[in-house]
Amino acid sequence: MVRLKDIALRAGVSVMTVSKALRDAHDVAAATKARVRQIAQQLGYVPDSAAQGLRTRKTKLFGVAVSSLTNPLYSEALLAIEERAAELGYDVVLAVTRNIPEREEAAIRRFIYRRVDGLFIAPVYRIASEAPIFQELVAGKIPTVLIGHPAPFCAQFPAVETDDLLAGYAVTQHLLKLGHKRIAFFAGPPGTPWTQERFEGYRRALREVGLDVDDKLVFQAGRTIEDGAKAATQMINESADATAVQAVGDYVAIGCAEVLLRQGIRIPEDFSVAGFANHLIGEHFRVPLTTVAQPKYRLGVAAVEVMQQILRGAKPEPRRLATELITRASTGIAPATPPLKRLTTVSKEAIV
Repeated sequence: MVRLKDIALRAGVSVMTVSKALRDAHDVAAATKARVRQIAQQLGYVPDSAAQGLRTRKTKLFGVAVSSLTNPLYSEALLAIEERAAELGYDVVLAVTRNIPEREEAAIRRFIYRRVDGLFIAPVYRIASEAPIFQELVAGKIPTVLIGHPAPFCAQFPAVETDDLLAGYAVTQHLLKLGHKRIAFFAGPPGTPWTQERFEGYRRALREVGLDVDDKLVFQAGRTIEDGAKAATQMINESADATAVQAVGDYVAIGCAEVLLRQGIRIPEDFSVAGFANHLIGEHFRVPLTTVAQPKYRLGVAAVEVMQQILRGAKPEPRRLATELITRASTGIAPATPPLKRLTTVSKEAIV
């Protein structure tokens, strides 16, 4: 193991000078700094980060907790966080919560134990208005940035989020312009702010044209392709008079579309389907999916910018990033008659 003493002997300077040169101290000549750093590199010197942390009370670590790495929103945001953190001299420690509150709490406690300098958390949403682990973060004054919408239990922290309300509004407005007046909404998990915002955008767009939300056209779906298929099966079995579906996510939309196509419903000639998130699978689905593109990478960049403000002692404002409506082949002009009325009930085999 190479020590500061070894570098000092090779450079012909004191150990203190080596230490200052490697810390870029202002009272060491530029030429000396360059020579010391070159020798340190030649010898393969690796700084003792633990010792440095004890001296500076900084670990140069960020903790990141997300629900899943298969979700492109989090994988791209994480890529941005890691890249920006590296530029700032930080390493990133990752935890995957799987949307389980207990896993989230355990991950945050591990981060606290490792004395991370800051936390990025995609919250596991729960109905409760308080969560003890988030109260501990407040009490401990641990710099924390939320990736996603704040909820009552974590509202004390600045958030970087997409503007899901305006995005939901844009999708509904797009379908209305195509002549659809009976638009079904496939909702996500109850209690999640992103579901609520997307639904609120749907409601506002309908009200603008004098339409009210019909509860018979609102179906509880979830997050997955299977959830979308089940909701579509329910919609058909209830003989809904919808001519379009606005799904809370692309996977849900694809599950819905699969069931409709299996029943001989043409998309978009007979029925329109729109998703949300712009996952790659939607673009390459057999009927390319109209959807909303989220600024995934920019979300991570903005999160690091907010963290920098916190570390400087500022109180940053929340960030809401704009989305983009991506129009593809799955949405078209509303049909003259509701197509689902002519279908009989769908068996469980219709569910993908």
